[in-house]
Amino acid sequence: MANEFDRYYIKIRTILGIDAKTIHEELTAALEPNAPSYRTVARWANRFREGKENVNDDPRSGRPVSELTDENIELFRQVINNDPHSTYDEIIVETSKGKKADPGSSDPGGSWQIHHKSTNATWIDEGESPTTIVRRSKFEPKNLFCIFFKSNGPALIHGVDEGKTIDHNYYIENCLKPVVKEIWKQRKSAGTKGIKLLHDNAGPHRHSDAINYLAEERINIMPHPPYSSDLASCDYWLNDYIKYNLSDQPNEKSLARAVSKVVKNIPEEFKNTFDKLLKRMELCINNHGDYFEHLIK
Repeated sequence: MANEFDRYYIKIRTILGIDAKTIHEELTAALEPNAPSYRTVARWANRFREGKENVNDDPRSGRPVSELTDENIELFRQVINNDPHSTYDEIIVETSKGKKADPGSSDPGGSWQIHHKSTNATWIDEGESPTTIVRRSKFEPKNLFCIFFKSNGPALIHGVDEGKTIDHNYYIENCLKPVVKEIWKQRKSAGTKGIKLLHDNAGPHRHSDAINYLAEERINIMPHPPYSSDLASCDYWLNDYIKYNLSDQPNEKSLARAVSKVVKNIPEEFKNTFDKLLKRMELCINNHGDYFEHLIK
């Protein structure tokens, strides 16, 4: 019943034109730890804006929840045995090919072992110990790369020396200046004319020296909302793509070569990424800066 009261409140405030962020803040102030999450508020506010009248959850498709058969369980086991890393949704798809199975009723006889990384998730038999995952120490040195790219591929891949701190001076000398040089190399007649740079709100990026340098080079800086990884293509695509396509490397040099190879072998993906970024920007504007990732198709 508490959920229904929350949704009625969200509905009325949405009808009055109040944005999801404000509604969430009001509910948090009133209900404190019992308040719904911002994602939930944003999702229901969007549903009401689209014309949803009632506050009930949409009915779920499938067979009755009480339905549980040996045949269903065996189907699940076959999928898991073939690939222990199968996700819940993948199992539902595979078992539904032969017959309709209810995702809420069948128990494959195992547990979904969740780790911090989705790629480490795996099914285990009942009573079986979880797989040991070797984790990187938070104090272990990391290999950092600064990657600048255009819609047709990378413009600069810079490996940061171990132990180096990226302040504004480092950023200008080792990233911005080489990028500008590469732009002039690729566009000898136009140079930096018409070039727009999108980078996030990290300190070195916002420093007056970096801003002034880019202005001198006639490069326009695109404004980027703070804490908006959903509008940073490195965060919502490139970083994960590189990680998933990298194998273990013995040293920094081989790692740098491997990263460069991965990035340079996908020119068509950069165009797709820019198209996706434009769609994300449009969604952000249409939703007045509210959460929008649940609307991405």
